[in-house]
Amino acid sequence: MGLIVQKFGGTSLADSSHIKRAAKRVAEVKRAGNQVIVVVSARGQTTDELYALAYEITDNPSSRELDMLVSTGEQVSACLLTMALHAMGEEASAFTAGQIGILTDSRHTKAKIMRIDPQRLGQELEQGSIPVVAGFQGVDEQDNITTLGRGGSDTTAVALAAVFKADICEIYTDVEGVYTSDPRIVAEARKLSVLSYDEMLELASSGASVLQHRAVEFAKKYNVPVMVRSSFSDFPGTIISEEVRTMEDVVVRGAAVEKNEAKITIRGVPDRPGIAARILGSVAEQDLNIDMIVQNISAEGLTDVTLTVARSDLKEAIEVFEKLKKEIGARGVESDEHIAKISVVGVGMRTHSGVATKMFQALAEAGINIQMISTSEIKISCVIDEKSADEALRVVHKAFELEKAATK
Repeated sequence: MGLIVQKFGGTSLADSSHIKRAAKRVAEVKRAGNQVIVVVSARGQTTDELYALAYEITDNPSSRELDMLVSTGEQVSACLLTMALHAMGEEASAFTAGQIGILTDSRHTKAKIMRIDPQRLGQELEQGSIPVVAGFQGVDEQDNITTLGRGGSDTTAVALAAVFKADICEIYTDVEGVYTSDPRIVAEARKLSVLSYDEMLELASSGASVLQHRAVEFAKKYNVPVMVRSSFSDFPGTIISEEVRTMEDVVVRGAAVEKNEAKITIRGVPDRPGIAARILGSVAEQDLNIDMIVQNISAEGLTDVTLTVARSDLKEAIEVFEKLKKEIGARGVESDEHIAKISVVGVGMRTHSGVATKMFQALAEAGINIQMISTSEIKISCVIDEKSADEALRVVHKAFELEKAATK
């Protein structure tokens, strides 16, 4: 008997027929002799609709109340899927995250899981029941409802798989796996059969929205095999697992574009020890995640510091920089929310050279200007104008011949 965690995304639960299809998949795995934990997202566009409703009421909704509001979508899904399982003769119970002991910190709208109490779910499994858990949410030490950020149901599923040492965590979505690029932009994109945790981490942080970044971090830390697959077909999906030596044979595994970023620059910063730490410390105090950082060469004792943040955090980042400008005597603050980040990823970069040259040349031949560059051991990213984002993705995908990627 195995233990399998199955997570169903919003498109997989969009209406009653989809919910019944998901229930059938769950029941098949249970009847094959396995224990099953199910995690669900909100149906369809429910979360977006709830956010929109909140902002119709006020331009500045309380983050605590916002979490209480948007967490209801997952509870609806959990109850409906449980009812579908009952109709098929299966024992099942729906749970909120609070009921099964998912404890988070108190950072509303982007909370992090601190620990999970396995007792309640363990009892359900021992009794042969299927627990259906509302994803995306938790509770803090004051019993306030929190949410884990967009895509947080992925993190719920992988975290539960880690706690219960599941054989695999299956992520059901509306695509058949992870592709070499976004197939909505690059028609030639191909499904990948396997990815390493590190490759998926880099792709997720670079705009590939198939898995939440933090979910992959959990999977890597606790060595949880994850399969991304379609809820609408029986085709094998993409396995995300530990790196094996043969993965290095492929230099670039995929390309991604992130359009939800903004650039902010503080100009005329006094170039003296401790200033960079002061700038980054102020940003960290506001819990703003920084992606790329560039500091120019000093001229006449002054320098410029540029960084990128999520576009949704730009307003708060500008407020931080305007305050810093006065404190450290900088000359000004500039921002640009019309940027995008194009990235190529592959563990093969560790042992192969020339990747950056090929990428930069492809962008240059397409007339696309590079504003910032960032590299890691297995990723190269460039900030470009947002208007060029889709074209950049297509030319980079073609330059590395990713359309020839193996899909078996």
